[in-house]
Amino acid sequence: MTKQTILYIDGFNLYYGALKGTPYKWLDLSRICHFLLPQHAVTKIKYFSARISAQPHDKDAPMRQETYWRALRTLPELEIHQGSFMSHVKTMPVAYPKPGHAPVVKVISTQEKGSDVNLASHLLFDAFKGNFDSAVIVSNDSDLITPVRMVKQEFRKTIGVISPYKTPSRTLIREASFYKVIRENVLQMSQFPVTLRDIHGDFHKPSAW
Repeated sequence: MTKQTILYIDGFNLYYGALKGTPYKWLDLSRICHFLLPQHAVTKIKYFSARISAQPHDKDAPMRQETYWRALRTLPELEIHQGSFMSHVKTMPVAYPKPGHAPVVKVISTQEKGSDVNLASHLLFDAFKGNFDSAVIVSNDSDLITPVRMVKQEFRKTIGVISPYKTPSRTLIREASFYKVIRENVLQMSQFPVTLRDIHGDFHKPSAW
């Protein structure tokens, strides 16, 4: 029997675990479902992320992100839920300062806030409302252990974990009904076309990707 499934994606976890430094950033999240969850009817994809800011070394990053979000919005079953992304300069101690050099250094610290809490909240709310037969989270964040456990034990729902990292969190997958790892060949087969169209016209995959 095909399970009515909602997919919950931690966007930054997916990016840093499976996409950064690869040619597969133009990822079609609906298409990857067909390869990873062939026995599931994915009725909704909830994507949790935050808008990034331009950095001195990469001023075009926000534009690339917005282009990708525009691509995601062409998927009728997908919702983008935004947290916040904070960046500030902070002073950090140098691990092994050299004689005559300053023992501290100024660095740009960036931190994403809200995605894990938003994901957990939507997961538990949907379970409470009976909005799915099964849920699948795309994350390797062990902070999600409690909501995963609650969905499985308290709501008696099937819940899977898809890890963007090659080595999944053992504590997280121990609580899940099943788990999978995203492999490179699946990323390669799950790319958007280079050119897409929405109500505003044609747009293209970022050239840097």
